[in-house]
Amino acid sequence: MGGLIPLGDASRRPSRAAVITVLIIAVNAFAFFQELVGGDRFVYAWSVVPYRLMHGHGAITLLTSMFMHGGWLHIIGNMIYLWAFGPVIEEAMGSFRFLFFYLAGGLVAMFAQFMADPWSTVPVLGASGAIAAVMGAFIVTFPRDRIRTLLWILIFIRVTYIPAIFLIGFWFVIQLMNAGSVAQVSTGGVAYLAHVAGFLFGVITGRLFKKSAPPTYPMPRY
Repeated sequence: MGGLIPLGDASRRPSRAAVITVLIIAVNAFAFFQELVGGDRFVYAWSVVPYRLMHGHGAITLLTSMFMHGGWLHIIGNMIYLWAFGPVIEEAMGSFRFLFFYLAGGLVAMFAQFMADPWSTVPVLGASGAIAAVMGAFIVTFPRDRIRTLLWILIFIRVTYIPAIFLIGFWFVIQLMNAGSVAQVSTGGVAYLAHVAGFLFGVITGRLFKKSAPPTYPMPRY
């Protein structure tokens, strides 16, 4: 048993606070607290239930479901990944563009899963699709950046540095291998297909959202 946990970009550091990334994490934490308080009724009310969407109900859940999670490990894992890749992409895009990109990626991911099985009654929830979009944008924008990563294999634990193209690429291959399955969690389902759709959205559109670099001028010679 082992795994890789990204801790952040070791090649660059944002020059300012990642306000939107922090705000998104806070909203996810608030929504999860509401799940703990409201229980199954709250989860079913605000998660995507494809069968319900097919009957014209709950369109807003395509948005709200991306801030909900199926348990402590689910939200902690997602927020670690968001914090590892979000701040750098937020600075590259700018706060408002990043927020729009994040929400659009999450919507694309949720809609893809809905289209895959529109008659399912299993709730689909989680920020993974939107975060996958961020990772897709990262791999095409900063593929050579080294990602500080916690590596563990059984009792062997160490911090290592892995190029983004390999770390994120490996993650994406795992998602592709599981794209036809749904991972069951205690309050619903998290679909790998949503991860794939979100990631591809990020790869295709990520650089379009990137801010233009300021023009450079040659230094005058005297």
